[in-house]
Amino acid sequence: MQEIVQQNMAQNNIDVLVSGKTSFKIEVPYKLIEVGERNKPKPLLVYFHGFGENIKQFEKKCEKIVTIEAYHLFIQGPYPIYDRKKSKNVSDWGRAWYLFDGNRGQFIKSLEITSEFIQDVIDRLLKSIKPTRIGVVGYSMGGYLAGYFALTRWKHVNELIVCGARIKTEVLDGNWSNIKHLQILAVHGEKDDKVDFKPQQKEINRLKSDGINAEFILINESHTFNKNYTHEIYSWLKKVGYKEIKSNF
Repeated sequence: MQEIVQQNMAQNNIDVLVSGKTSFKIEVPYKLIEVGERNKPKPLLVYFHGFGENIKQFEKKCEKIVTIEAYHLFIQGPYPIYDRKKSKNVSDWGRAWYLFDGNRGQFIKSLEITSEFIQDVIDRLLKSIKPTRIGVVGYSMGGYLAGYFALTRWKHVNELIVCGARIKTEVLDGNWSNIKHLQILAVHGEKDDKVDFKPQQKEINRLKSDGINAEFILINESHTFNKNYTHEIYSWLKKVGYKEIKSNF
């Protein structure tokens, strides 16, 4: 077939002069919320939503966590998911964090591109805020990104929280000493029929055996991020030193 196309092009004096790739810019919204006394040193929590969600939806689900005294940074996935029903404005479409076709090389490449984008957002914000520590929170697709980001940007991350996903420790290439400082929480639904909890539980046990402060919590839930997940996250953050906002009443 390709030979026929080439022959037809030659017969019609059609030549491909240039073939290459270029980049295409798309606006990606993010939102930084400060909870607590203004300009007072405090942690930074970065949130990565699940596949098909956007920052408005995920922020609402994380209302309980956003009562923690911290900077709360919600970033939206860069890849829009087309609304086939044409019932939503583009700004309300769901989003994805990376492109995955089942190939591990493509998976890692796409995670790295998105992580570079996330790091750029954080670096620009660090010019105006001085967080005391940085934690990343990810659910499902956002959980895979959170794990990759924390394990590859380990110098910048202190806490990692992953829900409904597996932390892919293979990206460490055996450099376990790099993440000795990390505090890790994995929350998974026992009834999760999309991402089996057992591989994640195995990863946490492996991390613990290498001296990493990691905890696995199995809850009676499916693959749906809800109040039971946020309750566990909130409680764990308080346990590792994060504080509630102080009420004036």
